Amino acid sequence: MAHMTSRAQNSDQPAPTALPALTVGFDLDMTLIDSRPGIHACYLALAERTGTYVDADLAITRLGPPLADELINWFPADEVPAVADLYREMYPSIAIAATPAMPGAPEAIAAVRAAGGRAIVVTAKYEPNAKLHLAHLGIDADAVIGNLWAEQKAEALREEGASVYVGDHVGDVRGARTADALSVAVATGPCDADELRAAGADVVLGDLTEFPRWLSDYLSARA
Repeated sequence: MAHMTSRAQNSDQPAPTALPALTVGFDLDMTLIDSRPGIHACYLALAERTGTYVDADLAITRLGPPLADELINWFPADEVPAVADLYREMYPSIAIAATPAMPGAPEAIAAVRAAGGRAIVVTAKYEPNAKLHLAHLGIDADAVIGNLWAEQKAEALREEGASVYVGDHVGDVRGARTADALSVAVATGPCDADELRAAGADVVLGDLTEFPRWLSDYLSARA
């Protein structure tokens, strides 16, 4: 009888609520990859090809926004679409092999997978070139969505069910917040830690080497 009473008491308790599946989004340039060497080389080649001066040293200090936002500093507005197409055409043969992974990038993706989650990439970079970078570096993302910047990234983050978005730029923070995702910022790009915090980042890490430990702590607290 006591056994039956115990079962009856247990049946009155609400069933535990299952947590939603973990999906973590990552930015690409200066988050997962150090794209400065490749982009620098590509801007120099573009300048030579078009005969138009481009300060490649300056350009790589402000990576993050769409390509057209940089090209407008060097080319007339009506030429920017054609020059952007030329840049993207030249890019694979110049920039892919020259671009290394950021410290901790493979381990960050692996940490998400080890937790049973999905790791996706949402970037402003031209999507075919983003996929070439990841393939070259052996980084296997569950989805790669390109051509989205700042608040536009929220579209893909919502569609993929991402609850966390990791990026290096204040635009990435805005994208995460627009998607109601936790904004995890890494101070490895053009925006320093104070700027990222001021933009509303929920978490600021020095770089991705700190991400697996943070994710473990976050999931423990979430459970």
